[in-house]
Amino acid sequence: MDQIITRHRHELKRRTLTVTQTSRITPNMIRIVLHSDDLGDFVSLGADDHVKLFFPGSTDKPEMRDYTPRAYDTAAKTLTLDFAVHGEGPATQWAENAAPGDRLNIGGPRGSAVVAPIFDWYLLIGDETALPAIGRWIEEMPAGTKVISLATVACEAEQQTFDTPAQHQAFWVHRPLTDGADPAALLNGLRKLTLPDGKGFVWIAAEAGVARSARDYVLSDLGHPKEYLKASGYWLLGESDAHQPLD
Repeated sequence: MDQIITRHRHELKRRTLTVTQTSRITPNMIRIVLHSDDLGDFVSLGADDHVKLFFPGSTDKPEMRDYTPRAYDTAAKTLTLDFAVHGEGPATQWAENAAPGDRLNIGGPRGSAVVAPIFDWYLLIGDETALPAIGRWIEEMPAGTKVISLATVACEAEQQTFDTPAQHQAFWVHRPLTDGADPAALLNGLRKLTLPDGKGFVWIAAEAGVARSARDYVLSDLGHPKEYLKASGYWLLGESDAHQPLD
Protein backbone atom coordinates (compact mmCIF):
# COMPACT_ATOMS: atom_id res chain seq x y z
CA MET A 1 0.00 0.00 0.00
CA ASP A 2 1.19 3.50 -0.81
CA GLN A 3 2.33 5.65 2.08
CA ILE A 4 -0.45 8.21 2.39
CA ILE A 5 1.00 10.68 4.90
CA THR A 6 4.70 11.42 5.40
CA ARG A 7 5.61 13.11 8.67
CA HIS A 8 8.53 15.53 8.89
CA ARG A 9 10.11 16.91 12.05
CA HIS A 10 11.50 20.46 12.11
CA GLU A 11 13.93 22.24 14.37
CA LEU A 12 11.76 23.89 16.99
CA LYS A 13 12.46 27.62 16.90
CA ARG A 14 10.98 30.62 18.67
CA ARG A 15 10.66 33.83 16.67
CA THR A 16 9.52 37.37 17.37
CA LEU A 17 7.59 38.84 14.44
CA THR A 18 6.42 42.36 13.65
CA VAL A 19 3.02 43.17 12.19
CA THR A 20 3.28 44.87 8.79
CA GLN A 21 -0.31 44.70 7.54
CA THR A 22 -3.81 43.89 8.81
CA SER A 23 -7.07 43.51 6.89
CA ARG A 24 -10.52 42.00 7.29
CA ILE A 25 -11.03 39.56 4.45
CA THR A 26 -14.57 38.89 5.76
CA PRO A 27 -16.43 40.52 8.66
CA ASN A 28 -15.18 37.89 11.08
CA MET A 29 -11.82 36.90 9.54
CA ILE A 30 -8.75 39.08 10.07
CA ARG A 31 -5.62 38.54 7.97
CA ILE A 32 -2.33 39.67 9.49
CA VAL A 33 1.01 39.76 7.68
CA LEU A 34 4.11 39.64 9.88
CA HIS A 35 7.81 40.07 9.17
CA SER A 36 11.07 38.97 10.76
CA ASP A 37 14.57 38.32 9.49
CA ASP A 38 14.26 35.02 11.39
CA LEU A 39 11.69 33.81 8.86
CA GLY A 40 14.38 33.22 6.24
CA ASP A 41 14.59 29.57 7.33
CA PHE A 42 10.91 29.07 8.21
CA VAL A 43 9.63 25.65 7.07
CA SER A 44 6.00 24.56 6.72
CA LEU A 45 5.49 21.62 4.37
CA GLY A 46 1.86 20.82 5.14
CA ALA A 47 -1.18 23.04 4.56
CA ASP A 48 -2.55 22.11 8.00
CA ASP A 49 0.66 22.75 9.94
CA HIS A 50 0.43 24.75 13.15
CA VAL A 51 2.55 27.39 14.80
CA LYS A 52 2.19 28.17 18.48
CA LEU A 53 1.29 31.78 19.28
CA PHE A 54 2.16 33.25 22.69
CA PHE A 55 0.08 35.95 24.35
CA PRO A 56 0.43 37.61 27.77
CA GLY A 57 -1.56 35.72 30.41
CA SER A 58 -2.98 36.53 33.81
CA THR A 59 -0.06 34.65 35.42
CA ASP A 60 3.65 34.41 34.64
CA LYS A 61 2.85 31.78 32.01
CA PRO A 62 1.75 33.00 28.56
CA GLU A 63 -1.52 31.99 26.93
CA MET A 64 -0.80 29.73 23.93
CA ARG A 65 -2.88 29.05 20.82
CA ASP A 66 -2.29 27.01 17.65
CA TYR A 67 -2.72 28.69 14.26
CA THR A 68 -2.19 27.60 10.66
CA PRO A 69 0.45 29.39 8.55
CA ARG A 70 -1.93 30.70 5.86
CA ALA A 71 1.04 31.68 3.68
CA TYR A 72 4.74 32.39 4.05
CA ASP A 73 7.56 33.75 1.93
CA THR A 74 11.11 32.98 3.04
CA ALA A 75 12.57 35.42 0.50
CA ALA A 76 10.41 38.31 1.75
CA LYS A 77 10.64 36.90 5.30
CA THR A 78 6.91 37.17 5.91
CA LEU A 79 4.27 35.00 7.52
CA THR A 80 0.52 35.41 7.01
CA LEU A 81 -1.99 34.32 9.65
CA ASP A 82 -5.79 34.36 9.44
CA PHE A 83 -7.78 34.81 12.66
CA ALA A 84 -11.42 33.75 12.89
CA VAL A 85 -12.63 36.30 15.43
CA HIS A 86 -15.52 35.25 17.62
CA GLY A 87 -15.52 35.00 21.37
CA GLU A 88 -13.15 36.79 23.72
CA GLY A 89 -9.97 34.71 23.81
CA PRO A 90 -6.45 36.18 23.82
CA ALA A 91 -5.87 35.50 20.12
CA THR A 92 -9.11 37.21 19.10
CA GLN A 93 -8.39 40.20 21.32
CA TRP A 94 -4.86 40.54 19.97
CA ALA A 95 -5.93 40.21 16.32
CA GLU A 96 -8.73 42.77 16.65
CA ASN A 97 -6.31 45.33 18.11
CA ALA A 98 -3.20 44.48 16.06
CA ALA A 99 -1.54 47.32 14.18
CA PRO A 100 1.68 47.71 12.16
CA GLY A 101 4.66 47.66 14.48
CA ASP A 102 3.08 45.31 17.06
CA ARG A 103 5.06 42.22 18.03
CA LEU A 104 4.00 38.57 18.20
CA ASN A 105 6.00 35.64 19.57
CA ILE A 106 5.59 32.29 17.81
CA GLY A 107 7.09 28.82 17.99
CA GLY A 108 7.28 26.09 15.36
CA PRO A 109 5.99 24.46 13.32
CA ARG A 110 7.23 21.43 15.21
CA GLY A 111 6.48 19.20 12.24
CA SER A 112 4.54 18.68 9.03
CA ALA A 113 2.24 15.95 7.75
CA VAL A 114 2.36 15.82 3.96
CA VAL A 115 -0.30 13.95 1.99
CA ALA A 116 1.16 12.03 -0.95
CA PRO A 117 0.12 13.45 -4.35
CA ILE A 118 -1.40 10.15 -5.48
CA PHE A 119 -5.10 10.98 -5.45
CA ASP A 120 -7.56 11.72 -8.25
CA TRP A 121 -9.51 14.19 -6.10
CA TYR A 122 -9.62 15.82 -2.66
CA LEU A 123 -12.52 16.78 -0.38
CA LEU A 124 -11.73 19.39 2.28
CA ILE A 125 -14.34 19.84 5.02
CA GLY A 126 -14.34 22.31 7.88
CA ASP A 127 -15.61 25.38 9.71
CA GLU A 128 -14.17 28.89 10.13
CA THR A 129 -11.16 27.61 12.07
CA ALA A 130 -10.26 25.26 9.20
CA LEU A 131 -10.50 27.87 6.42
CA PRO A 132 -6.83 28.96 6.67
CA ALA A 133 -5.71 25.37 6.05
CA ILE A 134 -8.37 24.76 3.40
CA GLY A 135 -7.50 27.97 1.58
CA ARG A 136 -3.79 27.34 1.66
CA TRP A 137 -4.17 23.76 0.45
CA ILE A 138 -6.44 24.75 -2.43
CA GLU A 139 -4.17 27.59 -3.52
CA GLU A 140 -1.06 25.40 -3.43
CA MET A 141 -2.56 22.55 -5.47
CA PRO A 142 -1.12 21.96 -8.96
CA ALA A 143 -3.05 22.95 -12.05
CA GLY A 144 -5.85 20.56 -12.92
CA THR A 145 -6.14 18.96 -9.49
CA LYS A 146 -9.78 18.18 -8.62
CA VAL A 147 -10.68 19.57 -5.20
CA ILE A 148 -14.01 20.08 -3.47
CA SER A 149 -14.41 22.23 -0.36
CA LEU A 150 -17.37 22.12 2.01
CA ALA A 151 -17.30 24.72 4.78
CA THR A 152 -19.73 25.98 7.40
CA VAL A 153 -19.78 29.73 8.04
CA ALA A 154 -22.22 32.15 9.61
CA CYS A 155 -23.52 33.79 6.42
CA GLU A 156 -22.74 34.56 2.78
CA ALA A 157 -20.51 37.49 3.80
CA GLU A 158 -18.15 35.02 5.49
CA GLN A 159 -17.54 33.01 2.31
CA GLN A 160 -14.05 33.30 0.85
CA THR A 161 -12.60 32.99 -2.62
CA PHE A 162 -9.35 31.19 -3.36
CA ASP A 163 -6.96 31.93 -6.22
CA THR A 164 -5.88 28.54 -7.53
CA PRO A 165 -4.93 26.73 -10.73
CA ALA A 166 -6.76 23.66 -9.41
CA GLN A 167 -10.24 22.59 -10.54
CA HIS A 168 -12.02 23.79 -7.42
CA GLN A 169 -15.69 23.43 -6.48
CA ALA A 170 -16.74 25.35 -3.36
CA PHE A 171 -19.82 24.51 -1.31
CA TRP A 172 -20.87 26.67 1.64
CA VAL A 173 -23.31 25.91 4.44
CA HIS A 174 -24.64 28.70 6.66
CA ARG A 175 -25.38 28.37 10.37
CA PRO A 176 -25.11 30.76 13.34
CA LEU A 177 -21.73 30.97 15.07
CA THR A 178 -23.52 29.86 18.22
CA ASP A 179 -24.25 26.52 16.50
CA GLY A 180 -20.58 25.84 15.76
CA ALA A 181 -20.66 22.62 17.82
CA ASP A 182 -23.82 21.32 16.14
CA PRO A 183 -23.02 18.92 13.26
CA ALA A 184 -26.45 19.21 11.61
CA ALA A 185 -25.59 21.89 9.04
CA LEU A 186 -22.35 20.22 7.92
CA LEU A 187 -24.01 16.81 7.66
CA ASN A 188 -26.82 18.30 5.57
CA GLY A 189 -24.18 19.71 3.25
CA LEU A 190 -22.41 16.38 3.02
CA ARG A 191 -25.64 14.59 2.09
CA LYS A 192 -25.95 16.79 -0.98
CA LEU A 193 -22.46 15.95 -2.29
CA THR A 194 -21.66 13.34 -4.89
CA LEU A 195 -18.06 12.20 -4.69
CA PRO A 196 -16.10 11.97 -7.95
CA ASP A 197 -14.94 8.67 -9.40
CA GLY A 198 -11.44 7.45 -8.66
CA LYS A 199 -9.29 7.50 -5.53
CA GLY A 200 -9.90 10.47 -3.26
CA PHE A 201 -8.56 11.92 -0.02
CA VAL A 202 -10.86 13.48 2.57
CA TRP A 203 -9.65 16.03 5.13
CA ILE A 204 -11.89 17.22 7.98
CA ALA A 205 -11.34 19.84 10.69
CA ALA A 206 -13.92 21.55 12.90
CA GLU A 207 -15.18 21.41 16.49
CA ALA A 208 -14.26 17.94 17.76
CA GLY A 209 -17.82 16.60 17.91
CA VAL A 210 -18.67 18.03 14.49
CA ALA A 211 -15.48 16.64 12.92
CA ARG A 212 -16.23 13.23 14.44
CA SER A 213 -19.77 13.22 13.04
CA ALA A 214 -18.53 14.22 9.59
CA ARG A 215 -15.82 11.55 9.70
CA ASP A 216 -18.32 8.86 10.68
CA TYR A 217 -20.67 9.88 7.86
CA VAL A 218 -17.90 9.82 5.25
CA LEU A 219 -16.70 6.40 6.42
CA SER A 220 -20.04 4.72 7.08
CA ASP A 221 -22.58 6.34 4.74
CA LEU A 222 -20.25 7.15 1.85
CA GLY A 223 -18.09 4.06 2.33
CA HIS A 224 -14.85 6.00 2.00
CA PRO A 225 -11.66 4.07 2.97
CA LYS A 226 -10.40 5.05 6.43
CA GLU A 227 -6.78 5.13 5.26
CA TYR A 228 -7.69 7.88 2.78
CA LEU A 229 -9.03 10.25 5.44
CA LYS A 230 -7.61 12.60 8.05
CA ALA A 231 -9.84 14.22 10.67
CA SER A 232 -9.07 16.60 13.53
CA GLY A 233 -10.95 18.48 16.20
CA TYR A 234 -9.54 21.99 15.86
CA TRP A 235 -11.44 23.11 18.95
CA LEU A 236 -13.61 21.64 21.67
CA LEU A 237 -16.72 23.30 23.04
CA GLY A 238 -16.08 24.64 26.53
CA GLU A 239 -12.30 24.23 26.44
CA SER A 240 -9.51 26.59 25.40
CA ASP A 241 -6.57 25.60 23.18
CA ALA A 242 -7.96 22.09 22.60
CA HIS A 243 -6.93 20.03 19.58
CA GLN A 244 -7.89 16.39 19.01
CA PRO A 245 -6.63 14.13 16.22
CA LEU A 246 -9.52 11.82 15.33
CA ASP A 247 -7.99 9.29 12.95
